[in-house]
Amino acid sequence: MTERSWLDRRARYPMAEIIDFKKTLDSYQARRDAFRIVDVPEMQYLMVDGHGDPNTTPAYTEAISALYPVAYKLKFISKRELDRDYVVPPLEGLWWAEDMAAFTTSRDKSQWDWTMMLMVPDWLDHETFLHAVEQAGAKNKPSRLADVRLETLTEGRCVQTLHLGSFDDEAPILERMHSEFIPANRLRPSGKHHEIYFSDVRKVAPDRMRTLLRQPVTDSETT
Repeated sequence: MTERSWLDRRARYPMAEIIDFKKTLDSYQARRDAFRIVDVPEMQYLMVDGHGDPNTTPAYTEAISALYPVAYKLKFISKRELDRDYVVPPLEGLWWAEDMAAFTTSRDKSQWDWTMMLMVPDWLDHETFLHAVEQAGAKNKPSRLADVRLETLTEGRCVQTLHLGSFDDEAPILERMHSEFIPANRLRPSGKHHEIYFSDVRKVAPDRMRTLLRQPVTDSETT
């Protein structure tokens, strides 16, 4: 193809906009150490569950290694077959424990349960997900590929903030969120603690990590 014919083709079929959900979705917006009440829309995610310290348990690394191949296959299918391209959204996680003090106060990571997630645009359906899983397993099949599922998450009203720093330094701001801001606004926690990781732990120093901290809430019971 000559340069002129290539330019003519690009003029007839301009490149589709690449959507970056971190910039377009209000639910991904937060300010450092400032609490915000936001209504989060229903969204679908690739999910893998696990238990234990994410720094030491192999299950955590295996979960991440299974999520990303499927996420990128979905992106490529969307771009190639639907002409809708997007940036793969940031890694997210739901975190909880039988005693939530193990998460918000003592930070006893061995007691943590978690679900690691990557958001999937709403124009991609379950059939497309199955196709992406099949493609992801065609070569170098991830060990936990069979554990990846596509599931809708409905959080509704949430309180969220942006934390700058190490994951291990989250406890004070979580304490303020749960013990001060939430009750002061006549709310109470109603779902699992949710984190969204805007920084790549492989490339960013711990004190520069940007993490959105979210807690679903509901109105406090009145007497």
